[in-house]
Amino acid sequence: MAFPDDVRYTPEHEWARLEGGVVTVGITSYATDQLGDVVFVELPEAGKQLEARKAFGVVEAVKTVSDLFAPLAGEVLEVNAALADNPALVNQDPFGEGWMIRLKPANPHDLEKLLSSVDYEKLVEEQHA
Repeated sequence: MAFPDDVRYTPEHEWARLEGGVVTVGITSYATDQLGDVVFVELPEAGKQLEARKAFGVVEAVKTVSDLFAPLAGEVLEVNAALADNPALVNQDPFGEGWMIRLKPANPHDLEKLLSSVDYEKLVEEQHA
């Protein structure tokens, strides 16, 4: 399983990618593998203020229901509307078309506190040890 190095990771298996002052957030391929087929995603509305490490939504899969945790504090700018009609995008392309929200970070430097791809890969390996 490959983890892109252009994103940062949380221990709860979310990823965050900073582009042009906006952070795109999704769940990792490891998370989708653990969850199974995603059948529903509940996301916040644009304008909502998120707190770092607090739940912002829910992902429902065949195997389980899991909370989504914000990697950073900030304001939701956009929600991936395509997931309402096709939640399977999360499984098919977790680091691309399966993104969940875009937010304006309260402090972009907080991204540096998240895990690198190398550190995240170690975390996943430890969880399987």
